[in-house]
Parts: sequence; C-alpha cells; structure tokens
Amino acid sequence: MNRLTTSQGEFDLARYPENPRDPLRAWDAADEYLLRRLEGEDGSEPVRPSGTVAVVGDRWGALTTALAARRPVQITDSYLARQATRANLARNGADPDSVQVLSVRDTPPARIDLLLVRVPKSLALLEDQLHRLAPAVHAGTVVIGTGMVKEIHTSTLKLFERIIGPTRTSLAVKKARLIFSTPDPALPRTPSPWPYRYELPGDVGVLSGRTVTNHAGIFCAERLDIGTRFFLKHLPERTGPDRVVDLGCGNGVVGTAAALANPDASVVFTDESYQAVASAEATFRDNTGPDAEAEFLVGDGTAGVPPASVDLVLSNPPFHSHQAVTDATARNMFYGARAALRQGGELWVVGNRHLGYHTQLRRIFGNCVTVAGDPKFVVLRAVKR
Repeated sequence: MNRLTTSQGEFDLARYPENPRDPLRAWDAADEYLLRRLEGEDGSEPVRPSGTVAVVGDRWGALTTALAARRPVQITDSYLARQATRANLARNGADPDSVQVLSVRDTPPARIDLLLVRVPKSLALLEDQLHRLAPAVHAGTVVIGTGMVKEIHTSTLKLFERIIGPTRTSLAVKKARLIFSTPDPALPRTPSPWPYRYELPGDVGVLSGRTVTNHAGIFCAERLDIGTRFFLKHLPERTGPDRVVDLGCGNGVVGTAAALANPDASVVFTDESYQAVASAEATFRDNTGPDAEAEFLVGDGTAGVPPASVDLVLSNPPFHSHQAVTDATARNMFYGARAALRQGGELWVVGNRHLGYHTQLRRIFGNCVTVAGDPKFVVLRAVKR
C-alpha cells in the first residue's frame, strides 16, 4: 500500500487483490497530473463544473477515490478495478456505495458534464468507449484525458478529434500528458464499429473455419493471437462429463473448442474483463447448438468456482498489467486453478517459453511436464495430487 498526496487530500491506495509484496503502485504520474490540473495547480482555472462527473478507465480507483466528494460515476471494463475502487474508497473513509460503478457494457449516464478518461492500452476500447459516451456529452462538457507519453499516440488524438471534437495535448510532465477535447455538437453521432467478427484459420482443430466474436479491448481483437493458435493445436483429448474452466477466457475460443471436442463437458468461462466474457459468450453461442450449456463469470480468476469442483483448467495467462510486465497475474491464476481442481485434475497452460511458467507450476503443484513446444511457445500440464 502507498500514499497518494494531492490537493484533494492524502489517500492510502492499493491494487486488487492486495499483495504487500507487489511493488506496483495503484496510481502513476498520469493520475497525479490530471488531479493537479483539476485543482488548477498548473496556473489555470480549477475545473469544477456542476453536474455529472464520469471517470472512465480508472485503473485501480485512484482518481475515483480522490474525487469521491464529487460523487463521480466510474466506468470500467475491469472487475479488479471495480473491487480496488470499492476497497480504496472504504480504506479512505468514503462510502463505496456513494460512487456509482458501471461496466463498459452498462448504459452510461444520459448527460455528462465532466468527462475524465484514463487512456487504455487498447485503442479499440477507447474508440468503443468514446462512441458510447459521445451522446451524453454536450457543448459545455469538459473532457480531459490522461495517460503516460508512451500510451498517447497520434491515433489516440485522432479518435478524440473524430468522435468528440477539436483536441490538443499538454506538455509532458514526469512522462505523462493530458488530452483536452472540446465537444463539437455538430459531429455526427455514429455507432461503435465493435464488436468485430472474423473467421478462424483452417489449422486450429475443431474450431477451423468457425467465427469468433471480439468486443473492443480483447487481446488481439482483429486476429487469433499466435499463442492461442498454438494452444488450440495441442488441447487435451478428453471425453465424458468433465467440468472445464477456460481461465482468463478472452474471446472464449479455447473453452469453445473444448466444448465442441467433448459435447459431454460443461464449460465455465471466466475473466476479469466484462468485454472478454461478453465475447466468450457470443463465440460460444454462435458455434454450439441451442442446447449447449456453459457458465460465464466476470470475476477474479476462479473465485466464482467452487473449490475442488473442476476436472480441467485451460489458460493462456496475461503477463502484463496495463503497461507493466509482471507474472503476478499468472501466479494468482495458477494458485486459483489448483484450488478449483479436484484431486487428479489438470491445469494446461500455454505461454511464451521465456516466461518460465514451468518453475512456478512445479512450486505450486509439485509437478509439471511439457506437452508441446516450438521456439516461442510451450504448452505445460500440471496435475493436482
């Protein structure tokens, strides 16, 4: 846990799930820059319009917690961000229920007077968010984005310009920038181009030639990522009434492949991204019969799965948390998978060879074997004994 000191006050903040050994803070220079700008610490007028304040993409609730007195509406694609926000509000004496927290799939407020946007890693997610929010923006709305310099590109600014209105950036401070966009009511309000659907290649087993649905923000939203493509070629061949978890399901192609290969299996799709779980459900429904059953859970790994209830867990874990490279997410997923598995149940993982997941799996499960590999990827299997 660390303390953020701003003109709004001092706030003890932590990521979620909280881990005292995690060296990463719950905010960065981009959050600090935006908060200073709102208070006029750069010599400009403080930004205090009356009306609805919307905070979009707040990664761990730092912005929402600092602005809790304004009773903002938070809009996020991340279950973990929602939980972090509630925990940080409570930790700093604010009522978590005083802040309305929406997912990006919920209907946004009908009118927004101050729109604060933490620029996401995914340009597609930003595009989708701006399209969804544009009808709520009016000529008097103050729109400010924030992000680290490496996150803000010409394409980022063009999106604000095309969907919101004339856009400019600030000078860089501590490698962070602000984006100022002036709403243009004359701009046409067009629908979001997302979700995107594409046909899978012909060499991925039971899913060959089938259609995948990707909502904005999903990893490799416009094509099948090469790690998952390798995984699909080496999935376990099982029959019978297995209970299978597609852990960190993304667009759901892995769990859908497991369901098609073994119609007697029941599959649970879980991810911390609302967009991912919506994508997985669409992919599954489009590629299985009307009687096919599956569960779709937005949450923290296997937290929504009863302990010792699963026969097989399949996972292609992320190794980034926003822009930071970390194995913490994968490690938490491995521990969660072990808890969810029955005795004799198996975890199958695909990962970049250099990540060394085999070391972690041996530590957590006491065993690990390599099922398949190429110069870039390995598929690993660990058994709960």
